[in-house]
Amino acid sequence: MSHFTNIETRFQNLFYLEKALNKLDINHKPQKKVTNINSKSYDIDINLMISQPNGYDIEFCWNGQEYELIADTSFWQQKDSIKGFINNIAKQYAGEVIIGESKKIGFQPIKYQQNKDGSNTCYFTTLE
Repeated sequence: MSHFTNIETRFQNLFYLEKALNKLDINHKPQKKVTNINSKSYDIDINLMISQPNGYDIEFCWNGQEYELIADTSFWQQKDSIKGFINNIAKQYAGEVIIGESKKIGFQPIKYQQNKDGSNTCYFTTLE
């Protein structure tokens, strides 16, 4: 019997979430959820699916505010615990948001380093 768990996240931007997953080498694929209304198709959401060898896949699904992690915790097959998995993605996601949004306002990252305590530091310069 499956017991799916919905885990709230703070991931609100698909572009940065995909960049974080790519940097962490977490294979995923987008899934479009299409709704048909009066014979017309409308794209509603794009969710991300992470396949697992046991067939019990993990999904990041848009709930209207953020991407929730949906998984059957009984069949979790990732190298990290669920909490560790989300924390690693959250750390990378935050870095991607900071770099991406900083570029939009004229800053350019010049150095990105991971510190011994697991935190990351990014140095920026302005483009003039």
